[in-house]
Amino acid sequence: MTLDLGKPGSTYIIKGMKLPQTIEKHLEALGMTYGTKVDVLNNKSKGTLIIKVRGTRFAVGRGISGNIEVSDR
Repeated sequence: MTLDLGKPGSTYIIKGMKLPQTIEKHLEALGMTYGTKVDVLNNKSKGTLIIKVRGTRFAVGRGISGNIEVSDR
């Protein structure tokens, strides 16, 4: 599944990203790497997705979160 489908209060593990290389490298520099746990804090239907990665909160748009593959285990 993709991160934009995540439910608030759930934790997921990043399995891969299908993004342009510059965006992917930027997210990796912020700590979003393969195997990292991501907590979904808020998921508005047409807005941004607020997540917590390694203790830091991020707001991620639908265009990015829809291209991040995650699993719940």
